Amino acid sequence: MNLPNYFLADLPSEAELTPTMIVAACDTLKRNREKYLQARSTDEIVNILCEVAAEWLKPENKFRRFVLEYGLAQTGFSPAILEKGLESFFRRFTPVNFQALLAQDLGDADAWHFWRGPELLVHVAAGNIPNPALMSLTLGLLTRSAQFMKCASGAVFLPRLFAHSIYDLDPKLGACLELAEWRGGQVDLEAVLFANADCVTATGSDETLAAIRARLPAKTRFLGYGQRVSFGLVTREVLREETIAEMVARAADDVIAWDQNGCLSPHVFYVEERGAVESDQFAARLAAELIRRETLEPRGKISVEEAAAIASKRAIYEALATHRGDVKIWVSPNSTAWTVVFEHETRFRFSPLNRFIYVKPVPDLAAVLSGIDEVHGKVSTVGIAAPPEKMRQLAVQFAHWGATRICPLGQMQNPPLTWRHDGRPALGDLITWIDVEL
Repeated sequence: MNLPNYFLADLPSEAELTPTMIVAACDTLKRNREKYLQARSTDEIVNILCEVAAEWLKPENKFRRFVLEYGLAQTGFSPAILEKGLESFFRRFTPVNFQALLAQDLGDADAWHFWRGPELLVHVAAGNIPNPALMSLTLGLLTRSAQFMKCASGAVFLPRLFAHSIYDLDPKLGACLELAEWRGGQVDLEAVLFANADCVTATGSDETLAAIRARLPAKTRFLGYGQRVSFGLVTREVLREETIAEMVARAADDVIAWDQNGCLSPHVFYVEERGAVESDQFAARLAAELIRRETLEPRGKISVEEAAAIASKRAIYEALATHRGDVKIWVSPNSTAWTVVFEHETRFRFSPLNRFIYVKPVPDLAAVLSGIDEVHGKVSTVGIAAPPEKMRQLAVQFAHWGATRICPLGQMQNPPLTWRHDGRPALGDLITWIDVEL
Protein backbone atom coordinates (compact mmCIF):
# COMPACT_ATOMS: atom_id res chain seq x y z
CA MET A 1 0.00 0.00 0.00
CA ASN A 2 1.44 3.34 -1.07
CA LEU A 3 0.75 5.86 1.66
CA PRO A 4 0.75 9.59 0.88
CA ASN A 5 3.45 11.74 2.44
CA TYR A 6 1.46 13.25 5.29
CA PHE A 7 4.02 12.69 8.05
CA LEU A 8 7.77 12.79 8.52
CA ALA A 9 7.54 9.03 9.00
CA ASP A 10 6.38 8.79 5.36
CA LEU A 11 9.66 10.15 4.00
CA PRO A 12 12.00 7.72 2.23
CA SER A 13 14.32 5.83 4.56
CA GLU A 14 17.33 7.64 3.15
CA ALA A 15 15.89 11.06 4.03
CA GLU A 16 17.73 12.75 6.88
CA LEU A 17 15.79 14.64 9.52
CA THR A 18 17.18 17.97 10.67
CA PRO A 19 16.39 20.29 13.60
CA THR A 20 14.98 22.80 11.12
CA MET A 21 12.48 20.20 9.87
CA ILE A 22 11.42 19.40 13.44
CA VAL A 23 10.87 23.09 14.28
CA ALA A 24 8.85 23.61 11.10
CA ALA A 25 6.71 20.57 11.88
CA CYS A 26 6.01 21.85 15.41
CA ASP A 27 5.02 25.27 14.09
CA THR A 28 2.67 23.68 11.55
CA LEU A 29 1.09 21.48 14.19
CA LYS A 30 0.36 24.45 16.43
CA ARG A 31 -1.24 26.39 13.58
CA ASN A 32 -3.32 23.41 12.54
CA ARG A 33 -4.48 22.86 16.10
CA GLU A 34 -5.73 26.42 16.31
CA LYS A 35 -7.54 26.15 12.98
CA TYR A 36 -8.87 22.59 13.01
CA LEU A 37 -8.92 21.14 16.52
CA GLN A 38 -9.28 23.68 19.29
CA ALA A 39 -12.93 24.48 18.59
CA ARG A 40 -14.01 20.85 18.12
CA SER A 41 -16.47 19.41 20.60
CA THR A 42 -15.46 16.38 22.62
CA ASP A 43 -18.43 14.46 21.23
CA GLU A 44 -17.27 15.13 17.69
CA ILE A 45 -13.77 13.83 18.45
CA VAL A 46 -15.19 10.76 20.19
CA ASN A 47 -17.40 10.01 17.19
CA ILE A 48 -14.44 10.20 14.82
CA LEU A 49 -12.33 7.90 17.03
CA CYS A 50 -15.19 5.40 17.21
CA GLU A 51 -15.56 5.52 13.44
CA VAL A 52 -11.83 4.96 12.98
CA ALA A 53 -12.01 1.94 15.29
CA ALA A 54 -15.07 0.55 13.50
CA GLU A 55 -13.16 0.69 10.23
CA TRP A 56 -10.17 -1.17 11.74
CA LEU A 57 -12.53 -3.93 12.93
CA LYS A 58 -13.75 -4.63 9.39
CA PRO A 59 -11.91 -7.56 7.74
CA GLU A 60 -11.80 -5.66 4.44
CA ASN A 61 -10.26 -2.51 5.93
CA LYS A 62 -7.14 -1.61 3.90
CA PHE A 63 -5.04 -0.72 6.95
CA ARG A 64 -5.97 -3.90 8.78
CA ARG A 65 -5.22 -6.01 5.71
CA PHE A 66 -1.87 -4.26 5.28
CA VAL A 67 -0.93 -4.95 8.90
CA LEU A 68 -1.80 -8.64 8.62
CA GLU A 69 0.16 -9.00 5.39
CA TYR A 70 3.31 -7.11 6.34
CA GLY A 71 3.13 -6.88 10.13
CA LEU A 72 5.34 -9.91 10.84
CA ALA A 73 8.23 -8.40 8.91
CA GLN A 74 7.67 -4.93 10.38
CA THR A 75 6.84 -5.74 14.02
CA GLY A 76 7.93 -9.32 14.67
CA PHE A 77 4.38 -10.34 15.69
CA SER A 78 2.54 -13.08 13.80
CA PRO A 79 -0.66 -12.15 11.93
CA ALA A 80 -2.78 -14.04 14.47
CA ILE A 81 -1.29 -12.11 17.41
CA LEU A 82 -1.60 -8.78 15.59
CA GLU A 83 -5.20 -9.46 14.65
CA LYS A 84 -6.21 -10.51 18.15
CA GLY A 85 -4.35 -7.65 19.83
CA LEU A 86 -5.69 -4.93 17.55
CA GLU A 87 -9.25 -6.25 17.73
CA SER A 88 -9.12 -6.23 21.53
CA PHE A 89 -7.80 -2.68 21.44
CA PHE A 90 -10.28 -1.20 18.97
CA ARG A 91 -13.32 -2.94 20.50
CA ARG A 92 -12.84 -0.62 23.48
CA PHE A 93 -13.57 2.43 21.30
CA THR A 94 -17.28 2.91 21.95
CA PRO A 95 -19.19 6.07 22.92
CA VAL A 96 -20.12 4.49 26.25
CA ASN A 97 -16.50 3.68 27.09
CA PHE A 98 -15.28 7.13 26.10
CA GLN A 99 -17.99 8.79 28.16
CA ALA A 100 -16.96 6.67 31.14
CA LEU A 101 -13.34 7.77 30.68
CA LEU A 102 -14.29 11.44 30.37
CA ALA A 103 -16.57 11.32 33.40
CA GLN A 104 -13.95 9.48 35.46
CA ASP A 105 -11.05 11.81 34.67
CA LEU A 106 -12.76 15.13 34.02
CA GLY A 107 -16.02 14.96 35.95
CA ASP A 108 -18.85 17.32 35.10
CA ALA A 109 -17.20 20.63 34.31
CA ASP A 110 -19.61 23.56 34.39
CA ALA A 111 -19.25 27.02 32.83
CA TRP A 112 -16.92 28.20 35.61
CA HIS A 113 -14.66 25.20 35.92
CA PHE A 114 -13.05 24.09 32.70
CA TRP A 115 -9.81 22.65 31.36
CA ARG A 116 -7.36 22.98 28.52
CA GLY A 117 -4.94 20.49 27.04
CA PRO A 118 -1.33 21.13 26.03
CA GLU A 119 -0.85 23.18 22.88
CA LEU A 120 1.83 20.72 21.71
CA LEU A 121 1.97 17.27 23.26
CA VAL A 122 5.11 15.24 22.50
CA HIS A 123 5.22 11.46 22.93
CA VAL A 124 8.41 9.42 23.14
CA ALA A 125 7.02 5.98 22.38
CA ALA A 126 8.55 2.62 23.20
CA GLY A 127 8.84 -0.06 20.56
CA ASN A 128 7.87 -3.30 22.31
CA ILE A 129 4.09 -3.31 21.66
CA PRO A 130 1.90 -0.87 19.67
CA ASN A 131 -1.13 -0.30 21.91
CA PRO A 132 0.41 2.28 24.28
CA ALA A 133 1.43 4.48 21.34
CA LEU A 134 -2.04 4.26 19.78
CA MET A 135 -3.63 5.10 23.13
CA SER A 136 -1.32 8.09 23.60
CA LEU A 137 -2.45 9.57 20.28
CA THR A 138 -6.09 8.91 21.22
CA LEU A 139 -5.79 10.68 24.57
CA GLY A 140 -4.02 13.62 22.95
CA LEU A 141 -6.89 14.12 20.52
CA LEU A 142 -9.37 14.10 23.40
CA THR A 143 -7.41 16.93 25.05
CA ARG A 144 -7.44 18.83 21.72
CA SER A 145 -3.65 18.90 21.58
CA ALA A 146 -1.39 19.01 18.56
CA GLN A 147 0.83 15.94 18.83
CA PHE A 148 4.30 14.92 17.74
CA MET A 149 5.12 11.26 18.33
CA LYS A 150 8.77 10.23 18.25
CA CYS A 151 8.83 6.46 17.71
CA ALA A 152 11.69 4.14 18.49
CA SER A 153 13.73 3.18 15.46
CA GLY A 154 11.86 0.47 13.55
CA ALA A 155 8.67 0.86 15.61
CA VAL A 156 6.66 3.41 13.62
CA PHE A 157 4.75 0.90 11.47
CA LEU A 158 1.48 0.65 13.44
CA PRO A 159 1.33 4.21 14.86
CA ARG A 160 1.88 5.50 11.33
CA LEU A 161 -0.99 3.41 9.94
CA PHE A 162 -3.25 4.50 12.79
CA ALA A 163 -2.46 8.15 12.07
CA HIS A 164 -3.16 7.61 8.36
CA SER A 165 -6.50 6.01 9.19
CA ILE A 166 -7.44 9.13 11.17
CA TYR A 167 -6.29 11.33 8.27
CA ASP A 168 -8.39 9.29 5.85
CA LEU A 169 -11.58 9.93 7.81
CA ASP A 170 -10.83 13.51 8.85
CA PRO A 171 -7.87 15.20 7.11
CA LYS A 172 -8.07 18.27 9.35
CA LEU A 173 -7.80 16.13 12.46
CA GLY A 174 -4.97 14.15 10.90
CA ALA A 175 -3.13 17.40 10.16
CA CYS A 176 -2.79 17.92 13.91
CA LEU A 177 -0.60 14.81 14.18
CA GLU A 178 3.06 14.26 13.31
CA LEU A 179 5.10 11.08 13.53
CA ALA A 180 8.78 10.41 13.02
CA GLU A 181 11.28 7.76 14.02
CA TRP A 182 14.91 7.93 15.01
CA ARG A 183 17.24 6.27 17.47
CA GLY A 184 17.11 7.72 20.95
CA GLY A 185 19.86 10.08 21.94
CA GLN A 186 19.91 12.27 18.82
CA VAL A 187 20.30 15.37 20.94
CA ASP A 188 20.03 17.91 18.12
CA LEU A 189 16.59 16.66 17.06
CA GLU A 190 15.27 16.04 20.55
CA ALA A 191 16.46 19.38 21.93
CA VAL A 192 14.33 21.40 19.52
CA LEU A 193 11.40 19.02 19.88
CA PHE A 194 11.43 19.26 23.68
CA ALA A 195 11.86 23.03 23.54
CA ASN A 196 8.59 23.31 21.61
CA ALA A 197 6.60 20.95 23.84
CA ASP A 198 4.19 21.95 26.58
CA CYS A 199 3.99 18.36 27.82
CA VAL A 200 6.14 15.29 27.12
CA THR A 201 5.07 11.70 27.75
CA ALA A 202 7.62 8.89 27.56
CA THR A 203 7.58 5.13 27.95
CA GLY A 204 10.77 3.18 28.50
CA SER A 205 13.38 2.10 30.99
CA ASP A 206 13.88 4.09 34.16
CA GLU A 207 17.27 5.20 32.82
CA THR A 208 15.69 6.48 29.59
CA LEU A 209 13.08 8.44 31.52
CA ALA A 210 15.68 10.02 33.79
CA ALA A 211 17.72 11.10 30.76
CA ILE A 212 14.68 12.70 29.10
CA ARG A 213 13.56 14.44 32.27
CA ALA A 214 17.01 15.98 32.73
CA ARG A 215 16.86 17.57 29.27
CA LEU A 216 13.41 19.15 29.49
CA PRO A 217 12.85 22.86 30.13
CA ALA A 218 11.58 23.59 33.64
CA LYS A 219 8.19 24.72 32.29
CA THR A 220 7.51 21.45 30.45
CA ARG A 221 5.25 18.91 32.12
CA PHE A 222 6.70 15.39 32.04
CA LEU A 223 4.78 12.11 32.34
CA GLY A 224 7.06 9.09 32.44
CA TYR A 225 6.01 5.45 32.42
CA GLY A 226 8.94 3.31 33.49
CA GLN A 227 9.68 -0.37 33.75
CA ARG A 228 6.94 -2.43 35.42
CA VAL A 229 6.30 -6.15 35.86
CA SER A 230 3.16 -8.22 36.33
CA PHE A 231 2.20 -11.64 37.69
CA GLY A 232 -0.82 -13.88 38.20
CA LEU A 233 -2.36 -15.80 41.09
CA VAL A 234 -4.54 -18.91 40.76
CA THR A 235 -6.39 -19.87 43.93
CA ARG A 236 -7.10 -23.42 45.02
CA GLU A 237 -10.87 -22.98 44.76
CA VAL A 238 -10.74 -22.84 40.94
CA LEU A 239 -8.32 -25.76 40.62
CA ARG A 240 -11.08 -28.29 40.01
CA GLU A 241 -11.62 -30.65 37.10
CA GLU A 242 -14.75 -28.76 36.03
CA THR A 243 -12.93 -25.38 35.91
CA ILE A 244 -9.27 -26.18 35.27
CA ALA A 245 -9.52 -26.04 31.47
CA GLU A 246 -10.90 -22.51 31.60
CA MET A 247 -8.24 -21.37 34.10
CA VAL A 248 -5.45 -22.78 31.94
CA ALA A 249 -6.91 -21.13 28.83
CA ARG A 250 -7.06 -17.77 30.63
CA ALA A 251 -3.46 -18.11 31.77
CA ALA A 252 -2.40 -18.95 28.21
CA ASP A 253 -4.27 -15.87 26.95
CA ASP A 254 -2.10 -13.69 29.19
CA VAL A 255 1.13 -15.40 28.14
CA ILE A 256 0.56 -15.23 24.39
CA ALA A 257 -0.96 -11.73 24.21
CA TRP A 258 1.66 -9.64 22.36
CA ASP A 259 4.00 -12.61 22.90
CA GLN A 260 4.30 -11.70 26.60
CA ASN A 261 5.94 -8.38 25.80
CA GLY A 262 4.94 -5.27 27.71
CA CYS A 263 4.50 -4.31 31.34
CA LEU A 264 1.11 -6.02 31.66
CA SER A 265 2.36 -9.49 30.69
CA PRO A 266 2.91 -12.01 33.50
CA HIS A 267 6.38 -13.22 34.42
CA VAL A 268 5.09 -15.66 37.04
CA PHE A 269 1.90 -17.51 37.92
CA TYR A 270 1.61 -18.28 41.62
CA VAL A 271 -0.65 -21.31 42.11
CA GLU A 272 -2.12 -22.20 45.47
CA GLU A 273 -1.48 -25.72 46.73
CA ARG A 274 -4.07 -28.19 48.01
CA GLY A 275 -6.45 -27.73 45.11
CA ALA A 276 -8.22 -30.72 43.58
CA VAL A 277 -5.79 -30.26 40.67
CA GLU A 278 -2.25 -29.89 41.98
CA SER A 279 -0.04 -26.97 41.02
CA ASP A 280 2.39 -29.08 38.97
CA GLN A 281 -0.56 -30.39 36.97
CA PHE A 282 -1.63 -26.82 36.30
CA ALA A 283 1.87 -26.23 34.87
CA ALA A 284 1.69 -29.39 32.76
CA ARG A 285 -1.72 -28.44 31.36
CA LEU A 286 -0.52 -24.91 30.65
CA ALA A 287 2.35 -26.40 28.63
CA ALA A 288 -0.14 -28.53 26.69
CA GLU A 289 -2.26 -25.44 26.02
CA LEU A 290 0.78 -23.52 24.76
CA ILE A 291 1.49 -26.37 22.34
CA ARG A 292 -2.03 -25.95 20.97
CA ARG A 293 -1.81 -22.15 20.85
CA GLU A 294 1.50 -22.26 18.98
CA THR A 295 -0.36 -23.94 16.12
CA LEU A 296 -3.24 -21.45 16.14
CA GLU A 297 -1.47 -18.27 17.28
CA PRO A 298 2.25 -18.77 16.70
CA ARG A 299 4.85 -16.65 18.37
CA GLY A 300 6.49 -14.11 16.12
CA LYS A 301 10.11 -13.43 15.31
CA ILE A 302 12.61 -12.74 18.06
CA SER A 303 16.21 -11.57 17.98
CA VAL A 304 19.25 -13.79 18.35
CA GLU A 305 19.89 -12.18 21.74
CA GLU A 306 16.35 -12.95 22.93
CA ALA A 307 16.61 -16.56 21.77
CA ALA A 308 19.96 -16.90 23.53
CA ALA A 309 18.47 -15.58 26.79
CA ILE A 310 15.71 -18.19 26.63
CA ALA A 311 18.18 -20.98 25.83
CA SER A 312 20.38 -19.94 28.75
CA LYS A 313 17.48 -19.97 31.23
CA ARG A 314 16.27 -23.29 29.89
CA ALA A 315 19.71 -24.86 30.38
CA ILE A 316 19.73 -23.84 34.04
CA TYR A 317 16.33 -25.35 34.77
CA GLU A 318 16.91 -28.47 32.71
CA ALA A 319 19.99 -29.14 34.85
CA LEU A 320 18.04 -28.48 38.06
CA ALA A 321 15.15 -30.70 36.96
CA THR A 322 17.58 -33.57 36.41
CA HIS A 323 18.72 -33.51 40.03
CA ARG A 324 15.73 -32.14 41.94
CA GLY A 325 12.16 -33.39 42.14
CA ASP A 326 10.75 -29.95 42.99
CA VAL A 327 11.74 -28.46 39.60
CA LYS A 328 10.14 -29.37 36.27
CA ILE A 329 10.38 -27.85 32.83
CA TRP A 330 8.38 -28.16 29.61
CA VAL A 331 9.77 -26.71 26.38
CA SER A 332 8.76 -26.43 22.74
CA PRO A 333 10.72 -28.99 20.71
CA ASN A 334 13.37 -27.67 18.33
CA SER A 335 12.51 -24.02 19.04
CA THR A 336 12.25 -21.40 21.77
CA ALA A 337 8.54 -20.81 21.01
CA TRP A 338 7.36 -21.45 24.59
CA THR A 339 8.70 -22.57 27.96
CA VAL A 340 7.02 -23.47 31.27
CA VAL A 341 9.17 -23.74 34.39
CA PHE A 342 7.72 -25.18 37.61
CA GLU A 343 9.69 -24.54 40.80
CA HIS A 344 8.96 -24.35 44.51
CA GLU A 345 11.14 -21.28 45.02
CA THR A 346 8.57 -18.53 45.66
CA ARG A 347 10.87 -15.60 44.96
CA PHE A 348 9.71 -13.57 41.94
CA ARG A 349 11.70 -14.39 38.81
CA PHE A 350 12.14 -12.08 35.85
CA SER A 351 11.22 -14.00 32.72
CA PRO A 352 13.08 -13.55 29.42
CA LEU A 353 9.51 -13.24 28.07
CA ASN A 354 8.50 -14.31 24.55
CA ARG A 355 6.27 -17.02 26.09
CA PHE A 356 8.60 -18.12 28.90
CA ILE A 357 6.52 -18.44 32.07
CA TYR A 358 7.22 -19.52 35.64
CA VAL A 359 4.65 -21.48 37.68
CA LYS A 360 5.29 -21.41 41.45
CA PRO A 361 3.25 -23.29 44.07
CA VAL A 362 2.41 -21.34 47.23
CA PRO A 363 0.55 -22.28 50.44
CA ASP A 364 -1.18 -18.92 50.83
CA LEU A 365 -1.15 -15.19 50.06
CA ALA A 366 1.52 -14.51 52.67
CA ALA A 367 3.98 -16.62 50.64
CA VAL A 368 3.12 -14.65 47.50
CA LEU A 369 3.69 -11.31 49.23
CA SER A 370 7.01 -12.55 50.56
CA GLY A 371 8.05 -13.73 47.08
CA ILE A 372 7.22 -10.44 45.37
CA ASP A 373 8.82 -8.22 47.99
CA GLU A 374 11.79 -7.35 45.75
CA VAL A 375 9.51 -5.92 43.03
CA HIS A 376 7.49 -3.79 45.44
CA GLY A 377 6.69 -0.49 43.75
CA LYS A 378 7.37 -1.97 40.30
CA VAL A 379 4.22 -4.07 39.82
CA SER A 380 1.73 -2.97 37.20
CA THR A 381 -0.92 -5.70 37.09
CA VAL A 382 -1.99 -8.69 39.15
CA GLY A 383 -4.20 -11.17 37.29
CA ILE A 384 -6.29 -13.34 39.63
CA ALA A 385 -8.35 -16.49 39.14
CA ALA A 386 -10.58 -16.87 42.19
CA PRO A 387 -14.24 -17.08 43.23
CA PRO A 388 -15.89 -13.63 43.34
CA GLU A 389 -15.77 -13.17 47.12
CA LYS A 390 -12.13 -14.22 47.39
CA MET A 391 -11.29 -12.10 44.35
CA ARG A 392 -12.58 -9.03 46.21
CA GLN A 393 -10.60 -9.90 49.34
CA LEU A 394 -7.40 -10.48 47.40
CA ALA A 395 -7.88 -7.27 45.41
CA VAL A 396 -8.02 -5.25 48.64
CA GLN A 397 -4.91 -6.95 50.01
CA PHE A 398 -2.90 -6.46 46.81
CA ALA A 399 -4.07 -2.84 46.63
CA HIS A 400 -2.84 -2.23 50.19
CA TRP A 401 0.44 -3.90 49.22
CA GLY A 402 0.91 -1.47 46.32
CA ALA A 403 -0.45 -2.97 43.09
CA THR A 404 -2.24 -0.39 40.92
CA ARG A 405 -4.29 -2.78 38.76
CA ILE A 406 -5.98 -6.05 39.74
CA CYS A 407 -7.95 -7.88 37.06
CA PRO A 408 -9.32 -11.33 36.21
CA LEU A 409 -6.83 -13.80 34.81
CA GLY A 410 -6.99 -13.71 31.01
CA GLN A 411 -7.42 -9.92 30.87
CA MET A 412 -3.95 -8.78 31.89
CA GLN A 413 -3.03 -7.37 28.46
CA ASN A 414 -6.53 -6.05 27.82
CA PRO A 415 -7.18 -3.14 30.20
CA PRO A 416 -10.37 -1.10 29.83
CA LEU A 417 -10.38 2.34 28.24
CA THR A 418 -10.72 3.79 31.74
CA TRP A 419 -7.48 2.17 32.97
CA ARG A 420 -5.35 4.48 35.09
CA HIS A 421 -1.82 3.70 33.91
CA ASP A 422 0.40 3.23 36.98
CA GLY A 423 -2.52 4.44 39.07
CA ARG A 424 -2.60 7.87 37.41
CA PRO A 425 -5.53 9.44 35.49
CA ALA A 426 -4.99 9.01 31.76
CA LEU A 427 -6.58 12.33 30.73
CA GLY A 428 -6.29 14.13 34.04
CA ASP A 429 -2.50 14.07 33.96
CA LEU A 430 -2.45 15.85 30.60
CA ILE A 431 -4.78 18.77 31.23
CA THR A 432 -4.72 22.00 33.21
CA TRP A 433 -7.82 23.04 35.11
CA ILE A 434 -9.07 26.63 35.20
CA ASP A 435 -11.18 27.67 38.18
CA VAL A 436 -13.24 30.85 37.89
CA GLU A 437 -14.54 32.24 41.19
CA LEU A 438 -17.28 34.85 40.89
